[in-house]
Amino acid sequence: MARSTLSLKAMLMALLMATATAPVSARDVAQDSPRTFTISPGYRFTETTGEALYNATCAGCHMLDGKGAQGAGHYPALAGNPALEAAPYVITNVLHGRAAMPPFGDTMDDDQVAAVVNYTRTHFGNRFTGSVTPSQVKCLR
Repeated sequence: MARSTLSLKAMLMALLMATATAPVSARDVAQDSPRTFTISPGYRFTETTGEALYNATCAGCHMLDGKGAQGAGHYPALAGNPALEAAPYVITNVLHGRAAMPPFGDTMDDDQVAAVVNYTRTHFGNRFTGSVTPSQVKCLR
């Protein structure tokens, strides 16, 4: 099981790097700009903040600004997306995937899923209330 998940993570990281809209300079990295991406070692993501998790897992398809993309596939916009109001919907998609979106339930713990869900629900023009808790994530696993 770990082998297939590692392959999935490697694929996601390659996609993230291939779809970057601007090159990352040493200055950007030094200033911890929004274009800075971390690559977690091994089988699980190590990022803990919603923003860092979004940049490491979501931005490759949904873009840094959350506006989505079209090309080889359709990556829906998270910016201003009314579907994100239903927290269980977002949690379930992150945990189990949906259509072409891969599942992240095996590579993120409950705290990380809650963090990235809360981040997407409160950024990119989204202002949905009610923070997701790790216990809510655990119930939907």
